[in-house]
Amino acid sequence: MDNMAIMDILLFAAVAAFLILRLRSILGRRTGAEDAERWNRKPPERPADRTAERAEQTPDNVTPFPAPPRPAEAAAKEVAAKIAMGSPALQLGLDDIRRNDADFNPDEFVQGARGAFEMILLAYAQGDTDTLKPLLAPDVYAGFAGAIRERQSAKQTLETTLVGIHSADITALRMAGRIAEVTVKFVTEQVNVLRDADGKPIDGEAAAVQKLTDLWTFARDTRSSAPDWLLVRTEEPS
Repeated sequence: MDNMAIMDILLFAAVAAFLILRLRSILGRRTGAEDAERWNRKPPERPADRTAERAEQTPDNVTPFPAPPRPAEAAAKEVAAKIAMGSPALQLGLDDIRRNDADFNPDEFVQGARGAFEMILLAYAQGDTDTLKPLLAPDVYAGFAGAIRERQSAKQTLETTLVGIHSADITALRMAGRIAEVTVKFVTEQVNVLRDADGKPIDGEAAAVQKLTDLWTFARDTRSSAPDWLLVRTEEPS
């Protein structure tokens, strides 16, 4: 019985050895070098990595669309185009200002003018002279401050809501000595209600939206290091 058991063990060992050798010959054995290659393998190429290759493969008869301009660039071109399409005096005025102020950008100016319009309009309604003073030329500030004092003396309040600015277009540019002046035509929708001491409306209606047009002229000294533009004149178009 012992001999038979030993023979069975040897037989099973031989079969096991044969199977191991057989499997290694079919599957192979991964070496350390293969493991290193597997972990250092270059990652799959992302679609963005193939942009240049796709560009080279683009057929000659296909014209790729240009990248859309940034909003600021598009707006700047629009403002410049409006000036170019306006009267020759507009372009001459722009050229004159740029000769004295190389950094003048009509698009940035219009954006700033829109913000100044809203700030000044609401500050005047609220009687906020501290906000108004650094934005207005001295004589314009004196007029605004005087009107605010009269309103406060009569115990009246002005409620102003700027519904929206439909357009803000440059209508004039000029140099007056070293002073650059730019006039902007604002077309806006507003609600203005003047109330008495008891809160009763004496001018305007809360539900009435008015479409108003204003011409505001801003100016700055081109030889000054201060970049501030001041409101120097307000008028209604004739």
